[in-house]
Amino acid sequence: MTITSCKVTSQEPAKDIVIGKNAKWSDKMALTLMKRHPESYMIDDAKKPKWDYVHALVLHSIEELYKKNPDARYKNYVRSYVDQFVQTDGSITTYEFDKYNIDLVLPGRLLFDVYETSKDEKYLKALQLIRKQLAEQPRTQSGGFWHKQIYPYQMWLDGLYMGEPFYAEYTANFENGKSFDDIAKQFEVIQLKATDPKTGLLYHGWDESKQMPWANKETGNSPNFWSRSLGWYVMALVDVLDYMPKDHPKRKDLIKYLNNASEAILKFQDSKSGLWYQVTDKGGQKDNYLEASGSAMFAYAYAKGVNKGYLPAKFKKAANKAFDGLTTVLIKKVDEDGGITLTNCCQVAGLGGNPYRDGSYEYYVNERKKDNDPKATGPFILAAIELNR
Repeated sequence: MTITSCKVTSQEPAKDIVIGKNAKWSDKMALTLMKRHPESYMIDDAKKPKWDYVHALVLHSIEELYKKNPDARYKNYVRSYVDQFVQTDGSITTYEFDKYNIDLVLPGRLLFDVYETSKDEKYLKALQLIRKQLAEQPRTQSGGFWHKQIYPYQMWLDGLYMGEPFYAEYTANFENGKSFDDIAKQFEVIQLKATDPKTGLLYHGWDESKQMPWANKETGNSPNFWSRSLGWYVMALVDVLDYMPKDHPKRKDLIKYLNNASEAILKFQDSKSGLWYQVTDKGGQKDNYLEASGSAMFAYAYAKGVNKGYLPAKFKKAANKAFDGLTTVLIKKVDEDGGITLTNCCQVAGLGGNPYRDGSYEYYVNERKKDNDPKATGPFILAAIELNR
C-alpha cells in the first residue's frame, strides 16, 4: 500500500465522523480523537509526523478496539501512522536509534498486526531494528534497561511499559520465547529496588548510581509516588502476561508483583470519586488533584487482571468505580459534536533533565495539565474495552 493511498483511506473516514449518543465510551473516545485529529500523526496536537510513544499508546488502544468493533476506520487510522514512518528498507523515519531511548520502542507494538496482515518484509525489518535497540540498550549492573542514554543508570517505572510489552510479543513471535527470563528480570530489578516497604507502592524512578540530586542517597529512589508511573507499571505487567507461556517459571512472579502493586494502589483509591490523586499517597494535600491518566491506567490493569484471572474479583469492582469517576467527575460534559473531553490529565512529568525536575511533591502537583492528553485517553479506551463500556 502506498503512503498516499493510505493517507486518503485514513482521512476520508475521519472527515465525516458522527459520534452517536448511545455509542460505547470506548467508541466515543476513539471517534472523538479521530475527529479532532483527522491524521493519526496529529494526535497530541502534533504539527508534523513523529515516531512517538504517546501516539503509539492511543493507536494501540484503537487497534484493540478494532478487535472488538471491526470498523475499518480504526484499522486505517492505525495503519496510516505506521506507513508514514516505515520505509521500503525497513528504516523508520524520525526514529532515533542511537539515543537508546526506551520510549521509542513502544510504537513498535503497532508493527506486529500490520506485518501479520500484510506479510510485507519492510515491517519485519522495522521490528528487527527496534529489537536491535533492546539488544544494545545500556543496562544497570543488575541487568535493568536504562531509561535513556541521557539518564545513565536510571530505571523509571514508565520504561517497563515502553519496552517490555514489545519485547514480550517479539520474543513470543520470532524467538521461540527465549527472552522471557530477561523480560522477567526487568520487573524483578525494579520490584526489588523501587518498592517502598511501608506502603508497597513503587517509586517513580531508581538511580543505581545514587548520584542524581533527586535520588535517595541510600536507596537511589526518587522521593514520591506518582500515579501515572504506577499505572505504566501495572499496565506493563498485564500486557506482558499476554505473551508469557503458562508454564514459564517466572510467570507466577509477575502475577505476584501485579497483585502486590494492585493491593498497595487500591488502598489509595478515593472512596467518593473512585479516582486516584496525582501524588498517590497524599490525597487531600494542598494542590494535589484527582488525576485522569493514572486512574484510567489502574482501571485498565485491574479490569484486565480480573478478566485474565490474575487478580481477585474485587479489582473489577474497583475498576468500574474508577471508570464511573472518569465519566462523571472528569468528563464534565458532552461537546456539541458528541465528542468527549477528559479533564485533569497531567501532561508531563519526569526526573532530572533541563529544566531540572526534582521529583518533589510540589513538582508533581504543579506540572501542567492538558484535556484529553493521550496518556489518559489511550488507557481510557483500553479500560472501556475491558469493562465492556
